[in-house]
Amino acid sequence: MLTITHLNKIYGGKIPYQALYDINLSLNPREFVGIMGPSGSGKTTLLNLVATIDTPTSGQVFINTSDPSTLSKNTLAQFRRRELGFVFQDYNLLDTLTIGENIVLPLTLDKCRVREMEQRLQTIAHQLDIQDLLKKRTYEVSGGQAQRAAIARALIHSPSLLLADEPTGNLDSKAARAVMELLEKMNQVQGTTMMLVTHDALAASYCHRVIFIKDGRLYNEIRRGSNRQTFYQQIVDVLALLGGNVDDVLPIR
Repeated sequence: MLTITHLNKIYGGKIPYQALYDINLSLNPREFVGIMGPSGSGKTTLLNLVATIDTPTSGQVFINTSDPSTLSKNTLAQFRRRELGFVFQDYNLLDTLTIGENIVLPLTLDKCRVREMEQRLQTIAHQLDIQDLLKKRTYEVSGGQAQRAAIARALIHSPSLLLADEPTGNLDSKAARAVMELLEKMNQVQGTTMMLVTHDALAASYCHRVIFIKDGRLYNEIRRGSNRQTFYQQIVDVLALLGGNVDDVLPIR
């Protein structure tokens, strides 16, 4: 579903800086994969390259056998809109629209029929239990509710790949847990492949596997078994070896 081969990223300037070194990585359909590492490790750069926000210096990123870096500007915009879903730390909802209008925005840009948009909106709102929020404005809902709406917007067009960048970063522990349970549920129900970039070991413990990056290189990978709390502890242990991050993780309560 996602295949990354020999990916390198160098930022130019008076002193060039290499953010990623020869990354090889693949995600299978329906997988939920976490990306972790200390600040400056390259995980956000990796996400931006997969998201087609940035372009590789060398190497390739294939999404459903397509290499987005070879697409024209207009075709790339369409590819991004139809194949990818995005969830951000700060929600990125438009204050001028209602929650419902924010959610159907990807369909509006794709010129879907009004009846189809309404059907999809009601379906996703029911799945995420946000039917009562659709007519509200963004400033009338809590952070957790806003993130639910952002997840609905990311999934309403049934993307091949959902990319989540610190989706629990602005949430308290209760809301963060609810959001991760929701992502886990939608991964199972819709079968959406998901990549999560996070500093939070609790959030990462909901993934099927976690890939660790250090200094722009792949460092380690661990897979979740049947016990999420055991997986959480394994994540914390790897973070301790990596350096940093350990003080930021949330304990399981």
